[in-house]
Order: sequence, then C-alpha cells, then structure tokens
Amino acid sequence: MEGKELLREKFSSKPDIYYRVELFENEGFTRKRCSSCKKYFWSIQDREFCPDQPCSIYEFLGDPPTTKRFDYLEAWKQTENFFIKNGHSSVKRYPVVCRWRPDLFFTVASIIDFQRIEGGKVIFELPNNPLVVPQVCMRFNDIQNVGLSGKHFSSFCMIGQHSIANSEGYWKNKCVQLDFDLLRGPFGISPEEIVFLEDVWIGYGAFGYSLEYFVRGLELGNAVFTTFQGTPTDSTDMKEKVIDMGAGLERFAWITQGTATGYESAFGPVLQSVIKTSEVEYDADFISKFTRLVSPLNWESINDHVDIQERVAKEMNISADELWNKVLPMQAIYSLTDHVRTLVFSIADGGLPSNVGGGYNLRVVLRRALDFLETYNWNLNLDDIAEWHINYLGAIFPELGEKKDEIATILEVEQKRYQQGKERVDRIIQNLNKTNQKLDEKKLIELYDSEGISPEQISQRGVKIDTISDFYTKVTARHNSPKFEEKISPFKIDDLPNTILLFYEDPNLYNFSAKILRIIEGKYVILDKTAFYARAGGQEPDHGLIGSFNVLDTTKQGSIVIHKVERCVLEEGDVVECNVNIARRNQITKHHTATHILNGSARKVLGSWVWQNSAFKDSDKARLDITHY
Repeated sequence: MEGKELLREKFSSKPDIYYRVELFENEGFTRKRCSSCKKYFWSIQDREFCPDQPCSIYEFLGDPPTTKRFDYLEAWKQTENFFIKNGHSSVKRYPVVCRWRPDLFFTVASIIDFQRIEGGKVIFELPNNPLVVPQVCMRFNDIQNVGLSGKHFSSFCMIGQHSIANSEGYWKNKCVQLDFDLLRGPFGISPEEIVFLEDVWIGYGAFGYSLEYFVRGLELGNAVFTTFQGTPTDSTDMKEKVIDMGAGLERFAWITQGTATGYESAFGPVLQSVIKTSEVEYDADFISKFTRLVSPLNWESINDHVDIQERVAKEMNISADELWNKVLPMQAIYSLTDHVRTLVFSIADGGLPSNVGGGYNLRVVLRRALDFLETYNWNLNLDDIAEWHINYLGAIFPELGEKKDEIATILEVEQKRYQQGKERVDRIIQNLNKTNQKLDEKKLIELYDSEGISPEQISQRGVKIDTISDFYTKVTARHNSPKFEEKISPFKIDDLPNTILLFYEDPNLYNFSAKILRIIEGKYVILDKTAFYARAGGQEPDHGLIGSFNVLDTTKQGSIVIHKVERCVLEEGDVVECNVNIARRNQITKHHTATHILNGSARKVLGSWVWQNSAFKDSDKARLDITHY
C-alpha cells in the first residue's frame, strides 16, 4: 500500500480526531462510506456514493445549484470580499516562475508562495495571518487532457486561504465553517448540496489530513490541515500547524454558470472571440453531453484516448469518427485559449520558452498552440489571443497590462522560430519517409525533444506513426522538476536554539562576543549569536577569527549557523571574542552590489524578461547568469 493510502487509512480510522469538525454537528452532517471506492465522506443527504469521480458525475451542467451567476472576475471579487470581511488580508499573487524553491520550476499551489526550504525542512512564512491570495499556478502533467476533459488546464488560479494556527490565525473548525459559509452565502448554494470527502495531502517535508468539498460532483476546494513535518514514515508534529485551503477559481465560476465545460466560464469573452474568429461550429448541447459522459472517467489510468472515444461514442449513439470530428476542433479551440493564457502569465513573470528546464514546458504548450493553428488554418494569431486575455484579466491582474509589449515581443520571436523551422521539419520528415524508419514511442519522443517535431506534424505530412498514450505528459515529465539534491548536514543539532543573526541588526558589525553552544568533531563551532554571514544564494561566506582560531567556512543548517575553524581547543560554554574579516566582507559586498546593478541594467536595456538565473560572489571574482531569448 502506498504512503498516501496508508495515511488515509490511518486518519480515517480516527475520524473524531482528524476529520470531525463543529460544522458537521451543527448542520447535521453524518459520516458515510462510499459503496464503490470505500472512501469516507460527510453529507447531510442520504447518499450511497462519494462525490468524487468516478463514483459521481457532473450534475450541474446546464443546471447550476447557485442562486447567482458569476463570471470569472466576479467569482474572485465575491470570494475576496468574503474573506476580507472575515478578517483576512488579500495579498497579490506571487510569480508563476518559482525562483524561491530550488526543487520547482513553477508555482504549483498557493501554499508554495509562503514556503522556503532549509536543512531539508519546509518553513512556512505568511506575510499576514490569515490571508487569501489569487495564485496562478502551472501544471504540465495533463497537457494532453486539456480541452478534452472539460476541467484540465495547464494554468489555473488557485484561491489560497491560509492561516497559521496561533493566536492570530485559526484551525480546522473555523476553516471549514468559513468555506461552508462562502458557498452558502455569496454563492447561494444549499447546504444539502455540499459534501466533504476525507483525504490526505503530502508535500515537500510536510503533510496532513484534508477535507475536499464538492457540489454536484465538482470538487471546488481542498482544505488541508498541515500538521506533520517529515515523511509519512518518519515525522514529528509541527510546532505551528498550517491551514492550506486551495480552491479553483475556474471551478467557482463554473459551478455558478453550469456551462458545457470549465473553459467557457474561465475564459469568458476571450473564448467567444476565439470561436467567432475561427468560425468553428460550436454546439453547446453536444459538448455538455460529452463532458458529462467523460467526467467520471479516470484520465490518469485510462491513458488511451481512443478507448475513451469508443466508449463515449457508444453512449452518444454515434460513430467514433463522427464524435471525434466534432470534439477535436473544440479541443483545439479550448487548448489554444488555455495555452496562450499560460504563456501570458509565464512571460509576464520572466519565464521564457526554451529547450531546457521549465522553459521546455513553455515551449511545448507554445508549439502545441501553433500546431493547432497550422492544422486548422484558422485566421488567428497568438498575439491577438494574448491581448484578449490581458484585457479581460486586467481587473484582477493589472501587471499583465504593464508587460503587454514584452509578451508580444516574445510571442513574435517564438512564432518566427516556429515558421523558420518548418522547412527543416519537412526535410527531416521526408527523410524519415524515404528510409521507412519505425516511428515508435521512443523515436517520436526523441524527435520532439531534439528537433521539436510533434506527432501531429508528422501525421499531417502523411507518415504513419504508432498511437502514443499521453505523449505530451511523457515529454514534459522529462523536464517537470529541477535536479535538486539539498545538502543536508549530518549534525544532530535540533535541540539547539536558532542562531541570533547580528548582521541583520547591524550590517557594519564586525567584532562581537558570543557563547559557544557546541563544538563538533573539534572543528565545527556553533555560537548563540554571530555576525558571520553564511554561504547562501551564490554568495561565499565570511571568514575571520573565533578567539584566535581561523574561521575557514560558515554554513547554515536550518536556522543554526555552523562555523568551521582551522583547529579549536575552546570549550563549550566559553564566551569568546569574534572578528569578521572586514576586507573580505567589503569585497564580497561590492561584488554583490555589482551583480544587482548589472542585472537591473540588463533588464532596462534588453527587456523585462531578463532574470537572474544564477550568480556567484566571492572576494576575488563574481559571475551573473541571466535569461534572455
């Protein structure tokens, strides 16, 4: 049994400890077990099956359960106002390019905004407690399902409701009550429609139990109660527990409108303009019926879309070819609109399409969008769609308008590269055709990875290829996460207090006295406070003296600074005089300042997409690596 299933079994075996909240008692929710998947859920109604797919279907399409209808912008406004009235600060979104987490290319959830990693542990830091944030997130593991499932997006807005459970914040009773009141109040959803499903969540270095809440088969949000630090097999209780509730703004708009898919309610006038300009025949009733039939299918386990095609065609009493002839153009329209919005946010935040790292994922969605335009020969271009998105989203994300010219520049550059590569693509595919090479999955992925040639481009030119399940999922999986191995010190020092960092109090403090808390292996000294700056962010550490002994290195493990000395005959408990090497500190400081000046100048001269990719600052030299198309 996998870790998540073991945790679910553990937590669900003690529902009164982990899942029962005051709301359930006050509103008459009772605990039930799904007859199909055997998961536990809480509902006012007497129901046999849990609200999740594939046990339930979408029952809101064409019949929304809300008394009000909100578009994408209004759905956020109503949510933001509700939480502000209930004591939350509303904070602006963080960049979608996740530069503060070395293990991520993109911001994949709202809680990521407020996390940093130190010593193998995740540290939560909220600028306000509690808060709500409209965080745009990027996920590229379901690209092939975008436009087909009605619910998958390559980017989406996660409404983050976050609180640290201390005297300023709150814990699960209030969290669930607030989420329930939001649905019942501003959205006008009957309590009988709301169902809570017991689940678990596992993140980097922390995990907890959660309650997902559904309405008519649609998951709207997931309230995670982050309680434990470590892994499911080796964990301790967190000193301060964290509320991590994430809800999809796309889902909030969709549940009030009941449109054929989530794309109509999320993209609003942008999608309408794309459909009108492309002159694609849009049949809302047909798409709605298709969405309702595919909604209970598990897209993670049924990888072969041909299988889905045949099953759904049979249900709709039409041939598989007829079904696909109507569905595929709409999939292209939905995907095109989705992919351009993803590129708008990415480029605005300094992320560029490229052949490496996270930029590879951006180039995948860009090429896929251009492939759709080439396949259907629509009178559309990415620039116009990007501008429609920017204009529509300006009420929530005004920063997009400020980067409008830069976004247009990058899209123009990428479209030219795509067009310039078409002749090369034709030559390569003609050669493949002549040599009768077997184009199996391995070869197709290799062609895409090295040459940017998609299966669609190959098949359009008359070359037969093997059917590949989840092609784009497989190619993006190669580039989904940075290669990150944090160096974790072997020292067991969790019992020591955090080191007081004197340079934050006085950056010009070079001489100080401190108490030795611990000496390890005769050469690693831990003080109660220090003015020695530890190695971090590409900046080399301070050197100097502890007593009369040379400090060779300064590192940080979590919130504790460790000084490596040449040799040490001091004793724990001694109070020692310490001196930072002023000449070395000053030279490193100048190099640090110079990299900032150079980076700022590059952004001003070259464009806002320029970003510091990495840097190195030592006493004798410094280096700055920047992104630029």
